[in-house]
Amino acid sequence: MHPDRRFAWDDRDAMLAFVADISFCTIAVDGPFVIHAPVVVDAPGRLRFHVARGNRATKALDRARAVVSCLGPDAYISPDWYGTPDQVPTWNYVGVEAEGSLRRMDEDELTSLLDDLSAAHETRLAPKPAWTRGKMTPARFEGLLKAIVGYELAIEDLRGTRKLGQNKRDEERAGAVAGLTPFNRAVADLMREAGR
Repeated sequence: MHPDRRFAWDDRDAMLAFVADISFCTIAVDGPFVIHAPVVVDAPGRLRFHVARGNRATKALDRARAVVSCLGPDAYISPDWYGTPDQVPTWNYVGVEAEGSLRRMDEDELTSLLDDLSAAHETRLAPKPAWTRGKMTPARFEGLLKAIVGYELAIEDLRGTRKLGQNKRDEERAGAVAGLTPFNRAVADLMREAGR
């Protein structure tokens, strides 16, 4: 996370909501191993995810410590947009890291994770009728279940950064917002909100 305290994000509930919304995160484990996986947030203190059983990192995950990194909108910021001399390029972004110990899930917990994961994302596709595993034959589901392993991360530390130009004067940030808007409205809107 960015070391400048002006960018610190300390609202635990907002950070967990961000992770739940983004959902697809990077998981780093000693080795080093990096995994990309969808996560489910279980407030207040755990994340759940699954990986392919054949993933080379799977053995390293058992009882390991990990960092789950979830990156939201990001954008390059041109120094020309500030309207003041002696500026440098930068990158604005929103991100959250959750750190903690991992525990392998049993089959029932893994099944619950898959149900929760699909339910969370199927609701985003409304008015499409939600997919459930009830649309699969039990034998097919059981066969696919054997191909993955589920893990739970007990959140011991949660860190967030909202680096959105808070270190700039209002007029500099407004210039950057105006310059960025045609290219990346999502980050421009976040920068606008951070200035309020």
